[in-house]
Amino acid sequence: VYSPAKMADSIPLHLVRKNSKKIAYYNSGRHTRYEVEDESSHLDEMPLMMSEEGFENDESDYHTLPRARVSQRKYGLGWFLLGGWKVLCTSCCDWLANTCRRKKELKARTVWLGCPEKCEEKYPRNAIKNQKYNIFTFVPGVLYQQFKLFLNLYFLVVSCSQFMSSLKIGYLYTYWAPLGFVLAVTMVREAVDEVRRCRRDKEMNSQMYSKLTVRGKVQVKSSDIEVGDLIIVEKNQRIPADMIFLRTSEKNGSCFIRTDQLDGETDWKLKVAVTCTQRLPALGDLFSINAYVYAQKPQLDIHSFEGNFTREDNDPPIHESLSIENTLWASTVVASGTVIGVVIYTGKETRSVLNTSHAKNKVGLLDLELNSLTKALFVAQVVLSVVMVALQGFVGPWYRNLFRFILLFSYIIPISLRVNLDMGKAAYGWMIMKDENIPGTVVRTSTIPEELGRLVYLLTDKTGTLTQNEMIFKRLHLGTVSYGTDTMDEIQSHIIQSYAQVITQSSGNSNSSTPSRKPQQSAPKVRKSVSSRIHEAVKAIALCHNVTPVYESHAGVNGETEYAEADQDFSDENRTYQASSPDEVALVQWTESVGLTLVNRDLTSMQLKTPGGQILTFYILQIFPFTSESKRMGIIVREEDTGDITFYMKGADVAMASIVQYNDWLEEECGNMAREGLRTLVVAKKHLSEEQYQDFENRYNQAKLSIHDRSLKVAAVVESLEREMELLCLTGVEDQLQADVRPTLELLRNAGIKIWMLTGDKLETATCIAKSSHLVSRSQDIHIFRPVSNRGEAHLELNAFRRKHDCALVISGDSLEVCLKYYEHEFVELACQCPAVVCCRCSPTQKAQIVKLLQQHTGKRTCAIGDGGNDVSMIQAADCGIGIEGKEGKQASLAADFSISQFKHIGRLLMVHGRNSYKRSAALGQFVMHRGLIISTMQAVFSSVFYFASVPLYQGFLMVGYATIYTMFPVFSLVLDQDVKPETALLYPELYKDLTKGRSLSFKTFLIWVLISVYQGGILMYGALVLFESEFVHVVAISFTALILTELLMVALTIRTWHWLMIVGEFLSLGCYVASLAFLNEYFDVAFIATVAFLWKVSAITVVSCLPLYIIKYLKRKFSPPSYSKLTS
Repeated sequence: VYSPAKMADSIPLHLVRKNSKKIAYYNSGRHTRYEVEDESSHLDEMPLMMSEEGFENDESDYHTLPRARVSQRKYGLGWFLLGGWKVLCTSCCDWLANTCRRKKELKARTVWLGCPEKCEEKYPRNAIKNQKYNIFTFVPGVLYQQFKLFLNLYFLVVSCSQFMSSLKIGYLYTYWAPLGFVLAVTMVREAVDEVRRCRRDKEMNSQMYSKLTVRGKVQVKSSDIEVGDLIIVEKNQRIPADMIFLRTSEKNGSCFIRTDQLDGETDWKLKVAVTCTQRLPALGDLFSINAYVYAQKPQLDIHSFEGNFTREDNDPPIHESLSIENTLWASTVVASGTVIGVVIYTGKETRSVLNTSHAKNKVGLLDLELNSLTKALFVAQVVLSVVMVALQGFVGPWYRNLFRFILLFSYIIPISLRVNLDMGKAAYGWMIMKDENIPGTVVRTSTIPEELGRLVYLLTDKTGTLTQNEMIFKRLHLGTVSYGTDTMDEIQSHIIQSYAQVITQSSGNSNSSTPSRKPQQSAPKVRKSVSSRIHEAVKAIALCHNVTPVYESHAGVNGETEYAEADQDFSDENRTYQASSPDEVALVQWTESVGLTLVNRDLTSMQLKTPGGQILTFYILQIFPFTSESKRMGIIVREEDTGDITFYMKGADVAMASIVQYNDWLEEECGNMAREGLRTLVVAKKHLSEEQYQDFENRYNQAKLSIHDRSLKVAAVVESLEREMELLCLTGVEDQLQADVRPTLELLRNAGIKIWMLTGDKLETATCIAKSSHLVSRSQDIHIFRPVSNRGEAHLELNAFRRKHDCALVISGDSLEVCLKYYEHEFVELACQCPAVVCCRCSPTQKAQIVKLLQQHTGKRTCAIGDGGNDVSMIQAADCGIGIEGKEGKQASLAADFSISQFKHIGRLLMVHGRNSYKRSAALGQFVMHRGLIISTMQAVFSSVFYFASVPLYQGFLMVGYATIYTMFPVFSLVLDQDVKPETALLYPELYKDLTKGRSLSFKTFLIWVLISVYQGGILMYGALVLFESEFVHVVAISFTALILTELLMVALTIRTWHWLMIVGEFLSLGCYVASLAFLNEYFDVAFIATVAFLWKVSAITVVSCLPLYIIKYLKRKFSPPSYSKLTS
């Protein structure tokens, strides 16, 4: 372990060597800047700055030295042959790619209002494109995806070889029909998906918007919008491109937007128009001013933006800084009023497109495993052919014979494998959709149902997936007394009483300065204190927030305020509250329920209605909004009637504990509420005199104007007020969980699935939900990873975390980014040992990045589940993506491979359907291989007996019939097999753990099947040869009949749970074979088949080939039964 101090000492030396210009520039800049402000401060600042610089610079010095040595290696012929050619090829490709891409480098830009033609660059079209292919690339693209699999490529080569007469074996249709069928099915499936995507894109791109021009309003398509256009967006319309918010129809110069498709949060965000343009008298004046917006280059981060607005025709020019609250990102929806914005980013450069990843073609693990097995079979086939030719003694055109042998044995790798598996997958999909216990489930990607049975990591979103995102006020604690849901009526009576007293007093005593603090003297002493404390607490909750009441009312958009002010009548029916956080809405709705109602709010004042119907007005002097650093929000209000100035504050207990006056109950009660899964907020207040406030305001405004370290100075001024505040109360709000989240998470944990929660929400909320949903069990500790910003901090914090055992990890997105930059491998290794991991404040791209990390480092299968547009990239990156149709729209469920209607359905989807799909496909795949191996073994024995002749044993139709009509039904009926009843699988989720080890299909099980095939093939062929009399025709008849019977018996042996369709399949196949014997005169001697000799010979061979296997299976069942049979017996 190294100490950061030592590092800081060693860094400047290295820096001067490497970056001396940079440092000189920093120092010169700093001197001039600081001499103006404070002579001594730059001395303290400098070494710190340099050490920071060093940490970020080239990942600090201990990576640079070896790197320098490496580059001096000699390039010679040896280097070229040993892998230099690879290096050269990749560097050439990179150079080519960069040359092609050079035009598309993202740059900062200056955008003139309403003048797209003034743009220096050419920016991308504003069109949405989700398609994988176009008309020209569709066929090549689909064929490439198909022939990328070894299996299909192999069949293509074999089929093509049949066009050469010297290699022709049997009929062309025996090779081309199955291959054509597989390709046709795939093509149709892809085409249907592609057409759907195309329609969705077209719908989005052809939405019409109003564009402002010098000549007035013009209608334009969404895809024709350019950078610099002034676009008008109506209420409930989607914002078509990233814009800067210039004007709104709302009086207060702000509007709300819904961002659920961008960041997954259902609360509305408040956006503020640029003041310079909002103040212009009319819309048309936007063209009479000469103004431009300077915007930074397009970035991924949806929560930050830096830019400037400049109006040049004013004297002096007006400069305004632009931040995230002046932006309207694409894919968000306007929730109130009409907005006008200037477009700054379009198409691929918008935040929402930058944050979506391209859907990859998902290939299941089972398919990859089967692919590797087919490669092994191919090697075996070539070896067998070489052996045959070698035994011939390499006579004549031996290479032609070799190829003929390869073709003869081509049944070792059966083409019906693909057909059977694809049909199997379709059957599983149909079963999942038809399952009554999980209604509304849709399978969108039919190629990977087996993945559901192999999952090790489940990455879930929080808002809307685990929780309903509906807040309910549950608890008010005043220190001595606590009120729950059942005692809220007491609070209500206290409020009514205290306001009634105020009214009687103010009528009798008109010049009273503080009526609320002089209740009637006759009331007992204790009673008075509780009542006034409740009154103060409720009033504080009703005032300290960022909520706006919105009226959907009679007088249209702007009419409602005038109407209201005229009548002073705010009717309750059509009032809804809007805020950027659902917690705040819950608090204000609760104060309304106990009698104190927020009825109106604008930027400078708010009005409350008392239980008696009186309206109280408060002027808002300052607001300090909530930030993730400060974890608290404050507001300073002046009451109209009394002129009192009060500073109210509410925030997380961590932040507030040091601000409020000493007390002995806060910490304990916060702990109690958190254990119940409630979100806690501490509310406090402080009275300010006029002088105190004036002094504060002067310092605050001064701090806001400083250029250097503005945020720190502002925070310092506000902190001067935050001392010795009077603690009023503690509130607890519950975010309700989705139905049955706890038992489902418990089930998944017992099944050995590790659950990671990735959310865009705050750290406290995420931790709270992790506890209440039992994602983290009660006995486990939670390790909260402290925020880190550079390598040294990350190193120390990771070491601290390494010492903890069996505890859940909570980490924020930015800290995660730092850890992954420097210590990716160590971090993932530690995190994977945790029983649960919670990542909060994650951007959509980070979610996808975490999924990819887990895939790379663990090689295990991952599943992502979410319900909002922000989860799409995570769902697409995971091996198996599940979308929930939630309140946040259908975007996630459309992008997912499986879409469910409730989180609790995931248990059955994995435990029952995942298990069955995997087990069935494994059995089906191996059985189909066994079917091919048996016939190839018989061909090998036949050829070796008959002087290694490359002649087929069975001709034309017998081969086609063998793989289709004679054995297909019973073999395919394996998709109905199940080893465990669904009830048992759900009752004992531990059974799922066995599946993740992949034991149902491995080289071990595969070798067992190979041995069975070789044994059976040998017995069938030798038996037939030993028992045949005079004619070769009899060998064919006896061996083929025995072969069909053996196959039917083997299916019966493999099945674990019988289904009536399986029995039908067995008899149907047998019936088909017997019936077809009559027609196949060219192959069989019908007269001989009718004899007793034929029957006993066939029966004898079949018994010898199958009986030993039945005995072995019985003994194995008796002496080492599988885990599930212990449960079912």
